[in-house]
Amino acid sequence: MNSFAKKVISFVLIAATLFAFCCPAFAVGETATEAPTGFTADDFLTTDGQNIVNRKGEKVRLKGVNLGAWMIFEGWLCPYEDDLDHYTVLEKLTKRFGEDKAYELFNTYMDNWITEYDLDEIKAMGFNCVRVPFWYRNFYYDDNGRKILDENGEWDLSRLEWVVSECAEREIYVVLDMHGAVGYQSDAPHNGKADSVGLYADTEQGERYRELTDELWTEIATRFKDEPAVAMYDLLNEPMCDVEATEFERRKNNEMIYTRLYDTIRAVDSEHIITMEAIWTAIALPLAWTKGWENVVYQVHFYNNSNFIFNLFAWFTKFIYSDVPMMMGEFYPHQKTTWDNCFKTLDKANYSWFLWTYKATGHGMWSSDWCLRGSKDGFERVNVDKDSYEEIARKWGECIRTENGFQDSGHYDRDVKEFI
Repeated sequence: MNSFAKKVISFVLIAATLFAFCCPAFAVGETATEAPTGFTADDFLTTDGQNIVNRKGEKVRLKGVNLGAWMIFEGWLCPYEDDLDHYTVLEKLTKRFGEDKAYELFNTYMDNWITEYDLDEIKAMGFNCVRVPFWYRNFYYDDNGRKILDENGEWDLSRLEWVVSECAEREIYVVLDMHGAVGYQSDAPHNGKADSVGLYADTEQGERYRELTDELWTEIATRFKDEPAVAMYDLLNEPMCDVEATEFERRKNNEMIYTRLYDTIRAVDSEHIITMEAIWTAIALPLAWTKGWENVVYQVHFYNNSNFIFNLFAWFTKFIYSDVPMMMGEFYPHQKTTWDNCFKTLDKANYSWFLWTYKATGHGMWSSDWCLRGSKDGFERVNVDKDSYEEIARKWGECIRTENGFQDSGHYDRDVKEFI
């Protein structure tokens, strides 16, 4: 080999080495990878028969977790004493400190309960969606429609906008879940106020509640109508829960309110999926085609005590509602029901699903199947009747951040991971 050839080869080797050093993604033995760039218009979800698909026609099964106890309190999940509903906590703090200070405390809580850290954790675990429960008092100061405004005088939906934006960057879909409507859709405390169902009342006040719920959904749908990260609008969480009524009465009320809210949203957003909940019974909703409902997902929740009942419930419901995709919006196996059976059945029956819930406080939550992250032993609770404003702000501050006051319950590795 002559000297010129040796010089050429040496030059090529030096150049290749420098290129590999400056551009390590293209080094020998490595493959260039692209970081997630966020959702695009092609990721917008719709329905196709019994499937959820994106605009490229690809089937998408949502496998996610609820962000419970964040925007709406449940006493058994949240860091305060006594099993109080959110309305009672809000009233107590407002009476003690005034409306502005009470909402400052709630904002402190929400700023810390779910942060970017949590969304990174959810992404790393492999979930592709979160369900975000909220209630009307995140947006109204009262039952009369007095809106909470931002610094620009606009209706403040910044909390929802934040979680949708952050999830979009991480390519995590979001289900926006009206956990507590104006007037309340059930007697259960998890819709904000126990024993207070008034949304269906055939009265002037009941109609006012429905008008305000229409107004809130109209605003939400208007804000997010072009957002591909929003998987669907969850119109009402567990309607008629704990209400003493016949199945006919449940079906009648569900059909009335869902027809109204479907039309409300479709007036401003014709593209997003809408989900309606049948929860405890497979006959709580009309067949979608008989109502002219399009691009809808039917949803059930399950908290029961045997694999047989779970399987029967899942398959029978899917058989009844054979013209729409199905979703298990919340579930937790009790007693004889096993996680392995639940996940395998949901996979075979083509259900999307969401664990209840991501994070919780309470004795034993650090090793509970109810949550993926549980509070560490010795966590502090707020006494809403006695603690000072400063003490509540401290207890609802950085110490309730997941990385500071919580630990892995072991539930994910033991029961969930292999099915994502």
